[in-house]
Amino acid sequence: MNSVDLDQAIACLKQGNVLAYPTEAVWGLGCDPAQQQAFEKILKLKQRPIEKGVILLSESIARIEPLLSILDPDIRQQVVASWQNSNDQQRATTWLLPIQPAIPTWIYGKHDRVAIRVTQHPLCQQLCAAFDGMVVSTSANPAGSTPAKTAQQVANYFSGQISILSGNLGHSPEPSRILDAVTGQLIRA
Repeated sequence: MNSVDLDQAIACLKQGNVLAYPTEAVWGLGCDPAQQQAFEKILKLKQRPIEKGVILLSESIARIEPLLSILDPDIRQQVVASWQNSNDQQRATTWLLPIQPAIPTWIYGKHDRVAIRVTQHPLCQQLCAAFDGMVVSTSANPAGSTPAKTAQQVANYFSGQISILSGNLGHSPEPSRILDAVTGQLIRA
């Protein structure tokens, strides 16, 4: 198993490699969202079509403010409150937000929204802050397989093809729920 610390994880992301890391509920695969070849590595590892899109993870609301600024003020407050009032002991919320030009097309696939989660998981917060940007977040498993709940499961799925950031899962029993900020529709309960 190719375990790395936070500094090595940041180097991995900057070099265009794929990183596995613990999130609120399952292990995730991530990369620098601006590096298309890194993103394509994730798709290949997961055997996932580009059309599906992925989540972008941030440690702070301030980092994603440009994505929130075009929302209706009441909706914006609902989105912000869902992140501010959460903690790593409960289920996270991912919001589908209107696409901005700064978001690469490969991130949102065939969709007209981009999925964003402001994480309360301490290690994910450290990862995004140290990287100084959002990080791709998609479950660490090949398509059709159960998402990894341990670093060993990640290693079994991807046998030495990725680096694994040492750490613990959060305490959420399920992956994030997903809501559309424009329509209010619950996409994943």
